[in-house]
Amino acid sequence: MFTVEIAGRAIAVTNADEAQARELIESEEFREDLTVIHSDGKPIWDGKASLDLRPATPDEEEEFEDADDLDDEDEDEADEDEPSVVFLIDIDEEEDEE
Repeated sequence: MFTVEIAGRAIAVTNADEAQARELIESEEFREDLTVIHSDGKPIWDGKASLDLRPATPDEEEEFEDADDLDDEDEDEADEDEPSVVFLIDIDEEEDEE
């Protein structure tokens, strides 16, 4: 497992292998998501701070497993081969604008 850090702050952990994790953090879609998802009312990433990848710590792996166990109760296992990402920070709830 690998952890995504922004300016040295751990924000997410993924069960991807290293190549998949690097592809993830370099993808335009993931980077865009980090600029529109908010935590404490601010975007997670400003698009400028360093975005890094490192091996996950045992505590981060445990947080991933705990979150994954909750997701397994709600989803079928069709996407089991796809890597998952679990945020390690609180994410603001989306508000309906309609």
